[in-house]
Amino acid sequence: MNYENLLISIEEKIATVTINRPTKLNALNKATISDLNKAIKLLGKNDEVRVIILTGSGEKAFVAGADISEFANYTVVEGAQLAAEGQESLFDYIENLKKPVIAAVNGFALGGGLELAMACHFRVASDNAKMGLPEVTLGLIPGYGGTQRLPQLVGKGRAMEMIMTAAMVNAEEAKEYGLVNHVVPQAELLEFTNGIAQKIIKNAPFAIGKAIKAINANFKEGKDGFETEIKSFGKCFGTQDFKEGTTAFLEKRKAEFTGK
Repeated sequence: MNYENLLISIEEKIATVTINRPTKLNALNKATISDLNKAIKLLGKNDEVRVIILTGSGEKAFVAGADISEFANYTVVEGAQLAAEGQESLFDYIENLKKPVIAAVNGFALGGGLELAMACHFRVASDNAKMGLPEVTLGLIPGYGGTQRLPQLVGKGRAMEMIMTAAMVNAEEAKEYGLVNHVVPQAELLEFTNGIAQKIIKNAPFAIGKAIKAINANFKEGKDGFETEIKSFGKCFGTQDFKEGTTAFLEKRKAEFTGK
């Protein structure tokens, strides 16, 4: 499938999705959100893909924010609909995908860009990365899950300060806060992130999907994370991967997982 604003490559079961609007610092517009929705859904169903790396083109920006020109004249109803549709079709969808999605954050990740990175299962940043949620400078608040995911990652107090001041944090501060897992030189970002993905693809895909579900349940209102873990743990026993993993362990060899 051809995409207006994305570049996609698949190599050794790892898909790299690059948001490609360099003249707009990869800002999220409706077309890009639609492209991402379609691409993530297709990759999620592709048995040849076990990990997705999401990044931005160039060295200046992962995603520098939303395309403000598209919603500057929206009404109250249209604004709420924009947030609801975006969260359902892309941000929540990525968070709940059974395949790991890693954000390789190069340069600016602001507003909707940081919200996109936070929807991924974890984040690696280049040393020139800067992150923030500047929506209050526009008379808005984050609308793609930022008020929920940021405090989950950095704590309530830091999230309050970041959102209310609209201040950016650099890569090392983001690591200190727990917003990103690693900081690496910009030139090494994709290679380093790919190295983490290589470690993931050696493990059982079904189990990884259930782990994502169980971890996410801890942060969802009305969900019992422990109960989700128990049920997910039990379901792993019915898979071929469980039989392969335990047999390989007992036979002292490397397991060959199929995701079944």
